[in-house]
Amino acid sequence: MSLLDQIGERLDSLNKSERKVADVILNDPKAATRMSISALASASLVSEPTVNRFCRNFDTSGFPDFKIQLAQSLATGTPYVSRNVDADDDAEEYTDKIFTSTIAAMDNARKKIDVGAVEKAVDFLIQAKQISFFGLGASGPVAMDAQHKFFRFNLPVMSYDDVLMMRMVAAAAHTGDVIVAISYTGRTRDMVEIAKIARANGATVIGLTANDSPLANVCSVHLSFPTPEDTDHYMPMTSRIVQLIILDVLATGVTLRRGSDFQHHLKKIKDSLKDTRYADGEDDATA
Repeated sequence: MSLLDQIGERLDSLNKSERKVADVILNDPKAATRMSISALASASLVSEPTVNRFCRNFDTSGFPDFKIQLAQSLATGTPYVSRNVDADDDAEEYTDKIFTSTIAAMDNARKKIDVGAVEKAVDFLIQAKQISFFGLGASGPVAMDAQHKFFRFNLPVMSYDDVLMMRMVAAAAHTGDVIVAISYTGRTRDMVEIAKIARANGATVIGLTANDSPLANVCSVHLSFPTPEDTDHYMPMTSRIVQLIILDVLATGVTLRRGSDFQHHLKKIKDSLKDTRYADGEDDATA
C-alpha cells in the first residue's frame, strides 16, 4: 500500500491536529512533496513537532523520509532516470527531489549502519598488506575514488573495474591481502564468484553491499547501506553517494588508528600539490 493510500485509510483514526496535516497533503500531494516542514505546518495550522509526529506515525524516520515516500506514492518514477522523478517535473521539482532523496538516504544509512562491522572492517584494513577495491558498472568509479583516498596510507592500493583483472587478482591473493567488493545489490554473479576465489586463497573480503545478499553471505565482513533505490530500473544515484560516504568513514577510521605521528606523512602528500596550484589572486597571465 502506498503512503497516500495509508494516509487515506487511516484518516478517521487521526487526531484533530494530524487530520489537518493529512488534509493538506491529500488535497495536493505533489505540492506537499516540495514543502519544507515549516511550510507544511503553516498550511496545516499546526506546529512543526505535530508534523514530525504525523510523519513518524507512518513508519518513516522523519519529514525528509516522509517526503521521499510521498513522492514515490505519486508515480513509479521515470524509468532509467530516478524513481523519485516524474516525467513532467520541471528543473525546480527534479532538483529538489534529487537533493531531498539523497539527504534522506544518507540519514537513513547513518542511523542503520552497523558500527561493529565498521570497527571490524577498519581492523582488517589497518593490518592489510595490500588493498584492492573491486567495483563493476556504477560501482567502478566508487572503487577508483577509494583508491585515491587509501593510497595515502603508505600501502599498495589498487582499484579494478574489469572482471578478468579482478579474477586474476583474487586468484593471486594471499593471507593479509584485503579486497573491498562494492556492489549495491550484491547479486552480480561475477562479483560473488570473485569474492569466493579471494576467500579461498586466504584474502579478507570486505563487502559494501546489501544485507543478506549472495555477496554479503560470502564476505568476511560486510557493510550494508539501506537506500530506497531499485537499480534494476533506475540510474544509481543515492546508493552511489552512500557508498562513497561509507568509504570516507573507513578511511577516517584508518587515519585515526594510525595516530598523530601519521599526520606528518599526510601533510607531506598534501604539500606536494602546492606548486601545482595558482596562489590566491594569481592567474596564468601573471604566472
